[in-house]
Amino acid sequence: MRRSQCEVKEKAKIEEILGRCRIGRLATVGADGYPYVTPLNYVYWQGAIYFHCARKGEKLDNIAADARVCFEVDIPLAYKGTDCDPEAPACQVHQFYHSVVIRGRAEVVTAVEEKVAALNALMAVHEGVAGFSRITAADPQVAASLVVAVRIERMTGKSDLAQKKNEADKARIRAYLEKRGLPGDLEASRLIR
Repeated sequence: MRRSQCEVKEKAKIEEILGRCRIGRLATVGADGYPYVTPLNYVYWQGAIYFHCARKGEKLDNIAADARVCFEVDIPLAYKGTDCDPEAPACQVHQFYHSVVIRGRAEVVTAVEEKVAALNALMAVHEGVAGFSRITAADPQVAASLVVAVRIERMTGKSDLAQKKNEADKARIRAYLEKRGLPGDLEASRLIR
């Protein structure tokens, strides 16, 4: 990572970012050689990324041809606009964020037990309540859909939180964010140290 000061090295923090996000972006290699990016619901479970999909489609064709994929999630926190320092050049605006990039190989899950467990893990994350209706192998949706697992080979995290700024600049940015109070501003202010 070029900006090593922004790298998130602790696996638990990377997993926390993955747990907070609900939509990720899967990049596959298309038949025409171009990257193909698909936003999708996912769950990070048992050390892999799982998602469900229809039984046919471009993303599945791409995975069948080349199982290598890239998966990305991000959490935009706060945007430092030109109003933070009106005297600074416009190129000084900045987005603070967390992100995770995963490289791995995608495979269709064929074991029914793993498929059902992954679907229930996906439901648990997206429902957000303990009492959701659990999926069983007998449910018709299980046969109708596919579950794909991205087996992770490399996972990196990044948090851009003004790491290169001096303490005076960080204090000024924190004060700006706290005063403005938009969604994400207070979290970014708390994290900028």
